[in-house]
Amino acid sequence: MKVILQQDIKGTGKKGELIEVSDGYARNFLFPRKLAAPADASNMNDYRQKEAARAFHKQKELEAAQELASKINGITVKVAAKGGSAGRLFGSVTPKEVAEAAGAQIGAPVDRKKLVMEDIKTFGTYEVEARVYPGVTAKFFVAVTEA
Repeated sequence: MKVILQQDIKGTGKKGELIEVSDGYARNFLFPRKLAAPADASNMNDYRQKEAARAFHKQKELEAAQELASKINGITVKVAAKGGSAGRLFGSVTPKEVAEAAGAQIGAPVDRKKLVMEDIKTFGTYEVEARVYPGVTAKFFVAVTEA
């Protein structure tokens, strides 16, 4: 019997999925606990509409991520930091500082958790990768200068 899950069920599927289960499992376990709905005509219509809306929103997120990646790609972000005479910094430049500087430069927020970079402990120029969305990345440069 085909059912549409109303909640996540461990070992069976996630909420909103259309799955095939045995008749007894559906009648005796899923339906009484309101964990699933039968895949009849009206429920299938609702399922198709939700899937179409989900696909539409995912496409919009992908387009927004590609637009952000095109803004970020190839720019040079300048970050000022205090350092000693040997070219080493007092502390390090963190992804939070880089994200704030990049966001201010392009005029759109950049999430610090999506930046892939090594610890920056000296002055110079470094390449940073921003993983904006699954499959969408952008590379830019961070120039660390003395404050």
